Amino acid sequence: MKKVLVWDLPTRLFHWLLVAAIAGAYFTGENGGNWLVWHERLGILIVGLIAFRLAWGFAGSTYARFATFVRGPVAIKSYLAGQWQGLGHNPLGALSVLGLLTLVALQFSTGLFAQNDDTGFAGPFYALVSDQLGGLATSLHHKIFDVLMILIGLHVAAIVYYVRVKKDNLVKPMITGHKEVSHGDSARGGSLPALIFALLVGLAASYGASGAWVEKPPAPPAAATPAW
Repeated sequence: MKKVLVWDLPTRLFHWLLVAAIAGAYFTGENGGNWLVWHERLGILIVGLIAFRLAWGFAGSTYARFATFVRGPVAIKSYLAGQWQGLGHNPLGALSVLGLLTLVALQFSTGLFAQNDDTGFAGPFYALVSDQLGGLATSLHHKIFDVLMILIGLHVAAIVYYVRVKKDNLVKPMITGHKEVSHGDSARGGSLPALIFALLVGLAASYGASGAWVEKPPAPPAAATPAW
């Protein structure tokens, strides 16, 4: 057995920041009121995190790259037959990762265009779409989150299964970055220029999602005071 680096530090920070941001977004969204300011801020943070991860999936280290863990049906069949050997996400787990990233992206995308509802929340881009589209985005924002919770539950259940049944702790490597294995090499790549590039992509996405560049609609005129 030898200790190898599986998850680089940027990947680990992304993972736990996303967990915290989604939990915070759920809490603030459910409680409403003044918490909705933080709900929007956390949504903007999530946009930046997902954009960073997409960039890091091409520029990051070995096991963080999509080319390493996104496989076809042959690899999935081999994994289900117990014939797959590798580090990082297994071929079936890769589908879970892609599903989570897709649902989170859909979640924040609908939130950006959500109209005022009974919570009093409106996304940064609500003024750019019609009331009909804004209402649809609001409805989808609530429904997609329910599906996202189901997938997160399955994700956690799979981790528990690996720990309890297969005696393979998937959480520890996501904390320390290292794993003891009998085969495989440490992750390579993910240089400082690549990290700077991914961070810039994430920051640009967060700025774009903030709506700071969108002209705000004019406030409605004040009601005229009766002359009497």
